[in-house]
Amino acid sequence: MSKTSAPTARQIAWPSVVTVISAAILIGAEVFGAAFAGGWALAILFGLDDMSTHILQAVLFVLGVVVMAAFIRNAQRIEPFFKR
Repeated sequence: MSKTSAPTARQIAWPSVVTVISAAILIGAEVFGAAFAGGWALAILFGLDDMSTHILQAVLFVLGVVVMAAFIRNAQRIEPFFKR
């Protein structure tokens, strides 16, 4: 007979979760604020109309979402959400 080990229960590491979420809120405010302001500034610089300004801001906002997703993925490697 082979001995099978009981599955180990994973517990949430709340300090790590809180740290990553807090950093994500801070960095997210900066990233999305920069996307909005940057789109507005670039639209003025290039003389874009209102529709083009909103499209540029939307593109920069989506880029911000990608940055935030990458941040959270990498933060989970540094601060694991689960401990064994």
